[in-house]
Amino acid sequence: MPRPVDVDALVAGVREGQRAAVSRAITLVESSRPEHRVAARKLLTELAAEALPLATRVGISGVPGVGKSTFIESLGGRLTAAGHRVGVLAVDPSSVRTGGSVLGDKTRMSTLAVDPRAFIRPSPTAGTLGGVARATTQAMLVLEAAGHDVVLVETVGVGQSEVTVAGMVDTFLFLTIARTGDQLQGIKKGILEIADVVAVNKADGEHEADARVAARELAGALRLVRGHAEWAPPVVTCSALTGAGVDDVWQRVAEHREHLGTDGLARKRAEQQLEFTWALVRDELAQRLRTSPGVAAVRDDVRRAVLSGELPAPLAADRLLAAYDADAT
Repeated sequence: MPRPVDVDALVAGVREGQRAAVSRAITLVESSRPEHRVAARKLLTELAAEALPLATRVGISGVPGVGKSTFIESLGGRLTAAGHRVGVLAVDPSSVRTGGSVLGDKTRMSTLAVDPRAFIRPSPTAGTLGGVARATTQAMLVLEAAGHDVVLVETVGVGQSEVTVAGMVDTFLFLTIARTGDQLQGIKKGILEIADVVAVNKADGEHEADARVAARELAGALRLVRGHAEWAPPVVTCSALTGAGVDDVWQRVAEHREHLGTDGLARKRAEQQLEFTWALVRDELAQRLRTSPGVAAVRDDVRRAVLSGELPAPLAADRLLAAYDADAT
C-alpha cells in the first residue's frame, strides 16, 4: 500500500518555497491516480485559502528549432537578475501509450535550471489536451503559491496545444525565425489570431537583416488577420543567443499586460477559470469512462466489431455509452 500524501506538510513546504515540496506537489496534481486526485484537490484548496499574488503568466510557442528553450533561458536569467522568481513549465509531447515525455528536460536550460530563483518543470501531456489543461493550470497555481511571480509555459509548437495554453495565460508570445524560405511558411493563421506578441528570433550576424524583413512581413500579415482589433500585436526581433532584443520582447509583454488593465486581467482570469471548470469536467468524465466496469466488459467486442466492419462508429459509441450509463444507474 502506498503511503498517504501528507497534504498539510506539502502545503507548508510549498508556501515556504521548498523546491522538493514544489516538485512533489506538481507531481501530485499531474497524477491520474484516484487517491492522488483527491489529495490534489485538497492541496489546491488549501493553497488557495490564502490570497496568492497575481503572477505574470506567459505562454511561449513556436515551431521546433525556433530556439524556445534558449530564449526562455535568456529571458529567465534576466528576470531573476532583476529580482523576479521565475517558474517554467515545459509542456512536452508524451507517448499516448506510456505517458512518458519525449523531449529532454532541464538539460535544455542548464544555466536557468541551477538558478536558485528559478524552477523548471517538464510537464508531460499524457497524450491529451485535457491532461495539459488540468496538470498545467494546477502546476501554475503551485508555483504561484511558492512565490514565483513570473510563470512561463513553453509549448511544443505543434497541434492544438498552443490554443490550450493560450487559454490559461495572460499573454501569448509566438516565436518564429526568418530563415524558412517563404517567411510565412508554416505559420498557421490560427496562431496569428491568438498571438499577443510576436518575436522573430535568431536575429544575429548575417541573418539580422532577414529577421527584420520577416518582422515587417509578419506585421503586415497580422494587420490582415486581426483587422482593427483593440490590441495590435507588436512584431519585434531578438537574438536569444546574444541577448539582443530580449528585454524589448519582455517590455512588449508588459505593455500587453498594461493594456489589459486590472479589470481586463480579472475578466480574462475569470473566463479562463470557467473554461478550466469544463476542462476538469471533461477530464473527469474521460477518466470515469476509462475505468468503467461496464465499458471494460464490452470494449473488446466493440473493438472487434468496428475493425471487422460489422459495427459503424456511431452505433459503437452508443453501445459504449450505454454500458457506461448502466454503471451509473
